[in-house]
Amino acid sequence: MTIQIGTRIPDTSLSVLTDGVQSITSRDLFAGRKLVLFCVPGAFTPTCSERHLPGYIEAYDAFRQRGIDVACIAVNDAYVMAAWAKAQGVPAGLQMLADGNAQFVRALGLEMDASKYGMGVRGKRFALYAEDGVVKHLAVEAPGELRVSSAAAMLAAID
Repeated sequence: MTIQIGTRIPDTSLSVLTDGVQSITSRDLFAGRKLVLFCVPGAFTPTCSERHLPGYIEAYDAFRQRGIDVACIAVNDAYVMAAWAKAQGVPAGLQMLADGNAQFVRALGLEMDASKYGMGVRGKRFALYAEDGVVKHLAVEAPGELRVSSAAAMLAAID
């Protein structure tokens, strides 16, 4: 079942690359903060690299001015997410999170089977806004779309 507005983010482990691969719990990630988390089906893939992530990079300051942190997640490993961040010029404060085994997206009920594209289980394209770990807004894209989870759409939705 897909997570619903008003429910708490489930607690799972995610990874980030800092001085080596570090584990972070989703509980710690969301605790005490306002956070927009957007999910892409895969780092370095066309729509994700050409439109989705760049939109959040461009709007990063607008989110921060509203006191909202931003994080990107994909079912990739932490090394891939760090390389993608470097290639895309991601600002230091925009967190790039790895959900290597799709544990988090499964817990949200937002996984998809991309096996016919040779990609296995991935996260659907979505964005959510949470305050202290409670979902306040959720935007899940229809297959092949990038509208409701874009940075512009999320800024408008949480205004």
